[in-house]
Amino acid sequence: MSADGCLFCAIAAGGAAGEVVLETDEVVAFLDVRPVFKGHVLLVPREHVVTLPDLPPGLRDGFLAAAQRLATAVVDGLGAQGSFVAMNNVVSQSVAHLHLHVVPRTKGDGLRGFFWPRTKYTDDAERRAYGDRLRAVL
Repeated sequence: MSADGCLFCAIAAGGAAGEVVLETDEVVAFLDVRPVFKGHVLLVPREHVVTLPDLPPGLRDGFLAAAQRLATAVVDGLGAQGSFVAMNNVVSQSVAHLHLHVVPRTKGDGLRGFFWPRTKYTDDAERRAYGDRLRAVL
């Protein structure tokens, strides 16, 4: 199922231009038009899914398997030393269609850690409290 006006649905269906590098019945991967580094790939499910929590259980294995293939491909095909693999859910999600970024990495490429500032827990008790809150809902 696709969503009207969704660019990634259109690319997955072949109705919009995209430099597709991998296609299966369930997923499509294509080059990001504004790459962090050349070879930056976006992996999307063909089905219109907005966030990772929305991904149907039947698509999870195929999605992750494709992500593994892409992480290997940027090393084997582009000479990268590794990759940065990430996705946003709602916040910073420029297209409201689940997409996983696979960015080729090389030591000294200038990308430092994550794209956001780090913080610290006040103490062990605060860290435990956050852990407790997560465990309670898991």
